[in-house]
Amino acid sequence: MSERLKKTRGSGNVFADLGFSPDEAENLRLRSDLMMRIEDQFRRSGATQAAAAKTLGLTTPRLNALLKGKINLFSLDALVNIAVRAGLRLDLKIRKAA
Repeated sequence: MSERLKKTRGSGNVFADLGFSPDEAENLRLRSDLMMRIEDQFRRSGATQAAAAKTLGLTTPRLNALLKGKINLFSLDALVNIAVRAGLRLDLKIRKAA
């Protein structure tokens, strides 16, 4: 009952820590970040899902899927387009991996 738990420091990318390949982990990290920022923008707007879906060029069920975090339904390209329609500005920074 007094077993010690082993602690492991994360890599900073939960998807890499879960065992995804480096390229897939980075893609998932970027998509996840975009989805959270789009959701935050939606919540701050106070708009209904129907009004927001129309503004974002989505159907209400598709917006609902985004808000529920169904990451597998959205490509990085689609999320960039949605973010821009949400009034967000994206900047691309590329640097050498650590």
